[in-house]
Amino acid sequence: MTIFHEIYGAYYRITARLLRRGRMTRQDITDAIAQDGFRDSMLFLPQKLIPQPDGSDWGLLHETADGTFEPVTKHLPEHPLTLLQRRWLRAKLADPKIRLFLTDEQYDALEAALAETPPLFRPDQFRCPDQFADGDCMTDPKYRAVFRIALHALRNGTAILLAYRTAHGAVQRHCCLPVAMEYSQKNDKFRLYCRRIRRGKLTGSTVFNLGRIISIRMLRETPENAQTRARFFESLRCAEPVTVRVTDERSGLARFLMEFAAYEKHTERDTETGSCTVQIWYNRSDETELLIQLLSFGPVLEILSPPDFRQKAAERVAAQYALLFPE
Repeated sequence: MTIFHEIYGAYYRITARLLRRGRMTRQDITDAIAQDGFRDSMLFLPQKLIPQPDGSDWGLLHETADGTFEPVTKHLPEHPLTLLQRRWLRAKLADPKIRLFLTDEQYDALEAALAETPPLFRPDQFRCPDQFADGDCMTDPKYRAVFRIALHALRNGTAILLAYRTAHGAVQRHCCLPVAMEYSQKNDKFRLYCRRIRRGKLTGSTVFNLGRIISIRMLRETPENAQTRARFFESLRCAEPVTVRVTDERSGLARFLMEFAAYEKHTERDTETGSCTVQIWYNRSDETELLIQLLSFGPVLEILSPPDFRQKAAERVAAQYALLFPE
């Protein structure tokens, strides 16, 4: 199976983008290369695209009377899918989460187009340890409708009005502005991060589990002082990172780095012992989930700081010990 080919490389993508553009200036060419190319691409690629007196260019553009450039090709460049990409897409169609982002017509069209392609992997080949069994039912039409409206409001910066069922069964109504959406692999649930809206202004932040949203609709009003996604998550960021020491016993380091790949962290390796000291930054709302993840590594991981986080870990370990060995 061929994985790498020139038509899937950076230079092909840059050239294809310019050829689809039609007429372009010299500045347009250099801007496209600077945006999508490598650090040293400016030393090579412009001379291959811009016509040269000695004919050393690729012959894809010709210069017009006004000094701009036009493609000499008659057809737009194609970017066919490789067999590996088709097999990956076929495998992703078995993931119920993909139905949240596709209409029924789009899903059926992909199923028909890839019907003869064997999947790259099957869902039953994977096992997710420590995952809760009460995940969201992502194939439910009502859940999909809520997800679509929430995603549309998030992408367009539109306020929403929703009815939400709390963990105690009470139904609450909220007017808020979606800021971000997150999938929790451990909980197998989607969360919607929002800013509350009161009297047309943003007042605070909250998080909703999509599976508990009873109804949702978009509003026309736009709140004042809208806050960007980066600033929103900055307000949720922990004041002090959690510092842990991880040993390589039982491939602990490799498992740790894979488990916490999505977290912002700083790693220092001790060449003498082979252990690593890692600082992890997290959202305060995810503290309990992070604590459970760290404790799942057992003796290959030690929580060093901060003291209050280390104390919470000790209390959980003591509680587990009491359950296993009651007096």
